[in-house]
Amino acid sequence: MQFIDLKSQQARIRADLDQRIARLLDHGQYILGPEVTEMEQQLADYAGVAHCVSAASGTDALLMALMALEIGPGDEVITTPFSFIATAEVIGLVGATPVFVDVEPTSYNIDPERIEAAIGEHTRAIMPVGLFGLCADMDAINAIAARHGLPVIEDGAQSFGARYQGRRSCGLSTIGCTSFFPAKPLGCYGDGGACFTDDEALATRLREIRNHGQDRPYHHPRLGINGRMDGMQAAVILAKLAIFDDEVAARARIGARYNELLADANCITPSIADGYHSVFAQYTLQVSDREALQQALRAADIPSAVYYPVTLDQQPALAGRSRISAGLPVTHRLAERVVSLPMHPYLDEATQQHIAAVVTEACAAQPAVDPA
Repeated sequence: MQFIDLKSQQARIRADLDQRIARLLDHGQYILGPEVTEMEQQLADYAGVAHCVSAASGTDALLMALMALEIGPGDEVITTPFSFIATAEVIGLVGATPVFVDVEPTSYNIDPERIEAAIGEHTRAIMPVGLFGLCADMDAINAIAARHGLPVIEDGAQSFGARYQGRRSCGLSTIGCTSFFPAKPLGCYGDGGACFTDDEALATRLREIRNHGQDRPYHHPRLGINGRMDGMQAAVILAKLAIFDDEVAARARIGARYNELLADANCITPSIADGYHSVFAQYTLQVSDREALQQALRAADIPSAVYYPVTLDQQPALAGRSRISAGLPVTHRLAERVVSLPMHPYLDEATQQHIAAVVTEACAAQPAVDPA
């Protein structure tokens, strides 16, 4: 059993993929070539923004966003401690300080009600994350940011394809960023990422930053990075975009089916509020005895994963380089309880029923899990 089934997806798009790669090999423009240009336009249209600027990875996209906003030493960026290291890593790399705000117990995303208390004289931006495929409460976050004159950088590495109040992830803030790591809902076959914005000046800066700060050949008005995406990865994304809406719909059906199958199980299933549509990058439960459940899953040859057992405020690399706002009790409880089950658009009903049966049986003997 596959935790994420990329083979079935590849079989579905193989003919289109082969044609696109053959075209790339024929013209030989491997970096920032026509595939990248075409992909950027399609992605901008998809997200509903004026500009998409591709990057070599999702991490580079976040780094480029911070650099384009000229955030650096002495500045603070408010973000979530319940995410992959890249979210806070890039803040540290530009010399700024991540300020961690606790998350909501049901969405797992940053709690907007706690953000304002974390804003101080050095705050320069807010960086929410759309964890496990569900957007953060972006309207509430944008309203807080507007009151304080702050930009918002959406880390949509796990939520690209999700919708929030009728709009799509990465089209919800000053700059949206995503990752095309192969395991993402829209992934390439290597590393890749993108920034999204309606601000033309920011888009120009982002394009310069990803290419060593260059505005024309051998002229560099700003410091940049080598953050360019290659045409091979863009060709893969273009082939996948043709079926992406169908896969997003399949993920929603599979997530809803998991919720139905586990409705009476002794665990907490994902909760999707009105106005939100998750892309289910992961299907994540809360349980009282995670190790016991994972042992039962392993015995049944069912893969599982834990995101994220060590929260960002506990990471050694950020010791002395970050700040906590008002405690993180929800984050730390979630880190002890969450476990993710197989999730991809090609997961059939019989396999889901088998997984749910094993989960239900394994959790039946556990203490009830209280909401975080």
